[in-house]
Amino acid sequence: MRIPLTWLREFAAVPAEATAEDVMAELVKVGLEEEAVHRPSDSLSGPIVVGQVISLVKEPQSNGKTINWCQVRVVPEGSTQTLEGEGISPDGVQGIVCGAHNFVEGDKVIVTLPGAVLPGDFKISPRKTYGHVSAGMIASSRELGIGQDHDGIVVLSTLGLDPELGTSVYELLGLHDQAAEINVTPDRGYCFSIRGIAREYAHATGTAFTDPASLPVVPPSDGQGYPVRIEDAAPIHSKPGADRFVARVVRGIDQSVPSPQWMVSRLRLAGIRSISLPVDISNYVMWELGQPLHFYDADKLRGAIVVRRAAAGETITTLDEKTRTLDVEDLLITDDSGPIGVAGVMGGASTEVSAETTDILIEAAHFEEVSIGRSRRRHKLPSEASKRFERGVDWRVADIAAQRAVDLLVELAGGVADPHGTDVGVEPEAALIELPADYPSARIGLDFSPEQIETSLRDLGASVSGSGSSYQVTAPSWRPDLETKDDLAEEIARLVGYDKIPSVLPVAPPGRGLTRVQQQRRRLLQALADSGLIEVSAYPFVSKAANELFGQGVKAVKLANPLSEEFGYLRTAVLPGLLEVVKRNLSRGFRDLQLFETGAVFLPGETMGTSSIPPLGARPSDEVLDGLYDGVPDQPLHLAAVLTGKNPGGAAWDYADALDVAFLAAEVLGVELLSVQGSHPAFHPGRTAQLSLRDGTVIGVAGELHPKLLAESDLPERTVAVELDADALFAAAADVIVAKSISSFPVATQDVALLVSAEVPAGELLEVLRAGAGELLEDVSLFDDYRGVGIPEGKKSLAFGLRFRADDRTLTAEEATEARQAAVSAAAEAFGAVLR
Repeated sequence: MRIPLTWLREFAAVPAEATAEDVMAELVKVGLEEEAVHRPSDSLSGPIVVGQVISLVKEPQSNGKTINWCQVRVVPEGSTQTLEGEGISPDGVQGIVCGAHNFVEGDKVIVTLPGAVLPGDFKISPRKTYGHVSAGMIASSRELGIGQDHDGIVVLSTLGLDPELGTSVYELLGLHDQAAEINVTPDRGYCFSIRGIAREYAHATGTAFTDPASLPVVPPSDGQGYPVRIEDAAPIHSKPGADRFVARVVRGIDQSVPSPQWMVSRLRLAGIRSISLPVDISNYVMWELGQPLHFYDADKLRGAIVVRRAAAGETITTLDEKTRTLDVEDLLITDDSGPIGVAGVMGGASTEVSAETTDILIEAAHFEEVSIGRSRRRHKLPSEASKRFERGVDWRVADIAAQRAVDLLVELAGGVADPHGTDVGVEPEAALIELPADYPSARIGLDFSPEQIETSLRDLGASVSGSGSSYQVTAPSWRPDLETKDDLAEEIARLVGYDKIPSVLPVAPPGRGLTRVQQQRRRLLQALADSGLIEVSAYPFVSKAANELFGQGVKAVKLANPLSEEFGYLRTAVLPGLLEVVKRNLSRGFRDLQLFETGAVFLPGETMGTSSIPPLGARPSDEVLDGLYDGVPDQPLHLAAVLTGKNPGGAAWDYADALDVAFLAAEVLGVELLSVQGSHPAFHPGRTAQLSLRDGTVIGVAGELHPKLLAESDLPERTVAVELDADALFAAAADVIVAKSISSFPVATQDVALLVSAEVPAGELLEVLRAGAGELLEDVSLFDDYRGVGIPEGKKSLAFGLRFRADDRTLTAEEATEARQAAVSAAAEAFGAVLR
């Protein structure tokens, strides 16, 4: 929301010398977020003045282009030029070459003189072009940075302006003004207006506020205005889609009248393009009061206006010239011809105000928030009007906004207002909130005096009764978000000042610290980070295809309102999101990556969600909570890692590195992890390990990702990955990990190369060697897998290093050899292994 400061000063006591930064600094105090500063003069400098074309000679050029050699007077006739500098003519007549052709002799135009600087750091200086020295430039709106029109220069008469020659364009077009842009949170829709921001500025500074919504409404509704009926047969949440509809008619408007420059300047600075006088008035009133308006060509209306829900299969052609099929939940504005607007979202083309319109019907209505929001999303029709209606518009301001529009159309367009108006609907019952006097202090942690509580609530615009132990509070009509005592406590804290709330760290109860799982998780994350991996956090939203590939068909949760249709499901595995992070880093030039993530995956059961949501303000019963929890997906914690590019030694990562990550995770938790040959559709066949606990529970997979997946995802070859069920690791972890004592006796190392079938998994052979070697074996590891020359077809040679050590003596060579032979015998019996 952009707030031009000159506009804000009409309703709030903003000092004349205050900048946009100063205004935002005050608004931050009451919880509004600053976004940006818009100051046209920041990109413009130097002499930019009003000039008049006193002569114009068209000169055809050899390139086929015709230029205008102009003499332009930039001071009143008979006056002397006061500006000095290169290219400034003392008599005030500048020779200027111009390529535009939308002006004639006698037109007043905008002249940028030598020394001026335009947006993009474009400096104006005398320059020789087309055989002339052009001392300045006649400017278009785009060149000035105040519009997009670049086909012709700005002719001031078309703007309804006839200023004196030499007048500063900064003052003439309001380029001296500035705007503060703030971010409005969804619960504070009233701040989508100058009225709302002025009130918040007054709250922040303790200064006066003048409410613009205090116009007298003439005439009152007497039943003789344009006929309107509200017939909502399908209310949402038992609330009518429309509970107020104000209609006023203004006749005989003159469409040839341009919008006044003060209005155009303010709208431009607010980020709104000037279109025509009626459209500009509609936008101006909406920005000022927060009430969206819609203007209809009254001559195109057929019969009474009826607000109703759409019929099945009904269609409408909206102002963007698109024909839309309506839903039975859509709230419509209709007449005898059918739909003429999607209520609160966009009007219909059949009753659009055009350049030939002379009679206008003004609509100022109040619509239900949920209904408007659903229609806007359903038809993908975001608009300034729907943005406000979705967040709640002041019910009481509709007639005032209509009157403001009537006054502007009469004053600026020469219209005549009909003597009768229409105002139908029923005022919603105001919610009465019970606020215990001690509740704000207990909730916020700051002692509020009764005076602070009552003053804050009344400053909000609420009516307050009661005292002592409890207050009865009725929220103002522009704050539909205030529904509970917690809302009121927050508002009191906001107005008294967030800076007054003390920072108090909670004190941990004696004898308590991190839980067992919290300690294990910290130990795991620290170990992975210490090993060189970098922790990242990916979005939990993935595509259906990714879930099916990595989750292997596990049921997934589909999002009702995804940020992107492509990523419309909650993840059932961590790797898809982690791979997206890898791809993003690769696209930014990072080639050697070691990334890991721990996060929840979402595995729904038979029950998904609940049929109803319990109301706010009261703790649900245990039965209701059980029903809610039953519908929540199981969310185990998973660990995943991806390694791609080169390792610190300069070699490419391989599947063994992925296994090392898995074994490191298990080791720091005191868990024994087993790996066997596995298969997974996302992993390379033959280079994939299935990981399980000693009891046989499968908890993960590791290895090299499938070449087809890597090619489709634009990932480097030999990208390896691992994913583990971290919760399963934590459950299997030892409560106390006892470090092995370091023996003072030397180790005896013996290697063995075994010839086995190519189908035998190396991991299973390793486990057989471990069991067969006996208690003297300290460690066994695979160091070679050879299948080349000298190895029979269908066979492979697996070489293992065996480390033997005793705790009480130095082993003899015979003891080590005997243990080695026992291991080989076990391998021969289990797999037919033969020493090579």
